[in-house]
Amino acid sequence: MKILMTTSEAVPFAKTGGLADAVSALSIALAKLGHDVRIVLPRYYSISREKLTKLEGPLGVPVGYGEEWCAVYESRLPGSDAAHPIPVYFLDHEGFYGRDGVYGTPFEPDFSDNPRRFTFLSRGAFQLCRKLGWIPDILHAHDWPTALVPVYLKFMERKNEFAHTASIFTIHNLGYQGVYSRDFFPYTQLNWDLFTQAGFDDWDRMNLLKAGLTSADFLTTVSPTYAEETKTQAYGFRLDGVLRQRAADYVGILNGIDTEVWNPEKDPYIPEPYTYKKLEAKGASKAALQKEYGLPVDPAVPIIGMVTRLTEQKGIGELFGPAYGSAWSICNDMKLQFVLLGSGERWCEQEVRNLSSRLPNFKVQIGYSERLSHLIEAGSDFFLMPSRYEPCGLNQMYSLAYGTPPIVHRTGGLADTVENYNQETGDGTGFMFDDLTPRAIYDTVGWAIWAYYNRPQHILAMRKRGMQKNFSWEESAKKYIEVYEKTLKREAL
Repeated sequence: MKILMTTSEAVPFAKTGGLADAVSALSIALAKLGHDVRIVLPRYYSISREKLTKLEGPLGVPVGYGEEWCAVYESRLPGSDAAHPIPVYFLDHEGFYGRDGVYGTPFEPDFSDNPRRFTFLSRGAFQLCRKLGWIPDILHAHDWPTALVPVYLKFMERKNEFAHTASIFTIHNLGYQGVYSRDFFPYTQLNWDLFTQAGFDDWDRMNLLKAGLTSADFLTTVSPTYAEETKTQAYGFRLDGVLRQRAADYVGILNGIDTEVWNPEKDPYIPEPYTYKKLEAKGASKAALQKEYGLPVDPAVPIIGMVTRLTEQKGIGELFGPAYGSAWSICNDMKLQFVLLGSGERWCEQEVRNLSSRLPNFKVQIGYSERLSHLIEAGSDFFLMPSRYEPCGLNQMYSLAYGTPPIVHRTGGLADTVENYNQETGDGTGFMFDDLTPRAIYDTVGWAIWAYYNRPQHILAMRKRGMQKNFSWEESAKKYIEVYEKTLKREAL
């Protein structure tokens, strides 16, 4: 099959979150299974032209009241081998992408011209295929920036070369929808009667994600539980009705993880490699982590680790909220160490710094470090993820791979990947709570710490059990292929 991934992010070129990892990893897994996979995304200012190859001739994209023109550059996706190369194409439009930031900057979090920037990307994907003389069987679009791809296919392009092409649209996070003034709609060159028919209408605004969900041939999201949650009012962000209507064409496929990068047996960021058969070597990472954060080196004291964006979605209010968050009580009442790596909302950054200055067993580093995130996964005894909602989540799977039982809110991909501890039998791979409250977080952390001191054999068995789980992208890719084939057969009828 010929598959074009249309995306606003892809590792290592542009990344703001898990979308970038997912697109690149899925592409590599599909290519290894024998499919012709290609990726198109913008050439942002941060992506140097020097390492790219320029394609001959410009690319004209019908948008606005005529055409916009850009150059096209090409590279190969790192991680794709010579036997299964994955071309990556970059649309180089200086006016749209020649600036810092993917979607915005700290000073302008959402660029005012984002609807034009990503309309250009979506329409440009079709023009790129024409330029290459390569018409895909599957157009796979990801999240709201490429939500116009299935709209253009359904209402404009299917009468042309793309008559036998099917569209798949993947929701990575329903909370981000691309909602803008309807004044931008003429830029799409779609007829005004499609404003309602194609699903754009959102209280007289233009909702790009809603249009993509309405128009795509098939919908996926990044975990089975999240697929069910998004069909409810509580998690549907006002689009639950659309997703219930499309329930027959909507499935959740769990993301995988890069088992080459996240593998304690060959991780260059940790002091000593280890496996589930040689778990004692995990202790070297624990000692290194304690030294890194200036904590007493003590193998007997359990470490709670966190690597997170400090945003409301991640449950930071219930954990770190001044006067009501549970972090203070956890560190005061329990014999443990707590390490945090993250950045985000200013109030939370200030609060965790404040906690760190007052609590000798709570240490924080603001920012992100690939090296340190690996060390935290390897050196911690437990990994805390109190997310309000989590479409898929990756860190809990990293934690399981590193023999670090996660402590999680039972939601989305966390519910699909973690098995709750049974203190009678010792079964399970982590610790779960149902209600996101400061008390629930406190009690569940306390439960894990109790098990650490009182059921060490259970903890050891949980570590080994988690490390033997298969979260490879190959399994996910096979499920996507089933969706592709099913959709193509249906479109052919």
